[in-house]
Amino acid sequence: QVQVVESGGGLVQAGGSLRLSCAASGRTFSTYGMGWFRQAPGKEREFVASVGRAGGNTYYADSVKGRFTISRDNAKNTVDLQMNSLKPEDTAVYYCAANLIGYGISSREYSYWGQGTQVTVSS
Repeated sequence: QVQVVESGGGLVQAGGSLRLSCAASGRTFSTYGMGWFRQAPGKEREFVASVGRAGGNTYYADSVKGRFTISRDNAKNTVDLQMNSLKPEDTAVYYCAANLIGYGISSREYSYWGQGTQVTVSS
């Protein structure tokens, strides 16, 4: 079992920045990949970014590439999502999730999910 808890959401103006953090516990953190997903009202959950076990390999959705950065600290059991140049279309509930088999872009690969944190970007 892996427990995942997100923090750091909030309200920000367009063009601003936010940093989301995710703390994981329950299994050795360095043995599984981590990902961030988001879900806007009326839309399906979508992939945002993911990082491999050691932190050197990452994937990003095209919509956030160049603006968001995912990173992990295996000593602290945390994974962060730095979000810059935020746009109103980034408004969503952001979820952190643990992937025991890799760090792919499909939500079906992720077995453990946090409760989500709201990010609202005003125009």
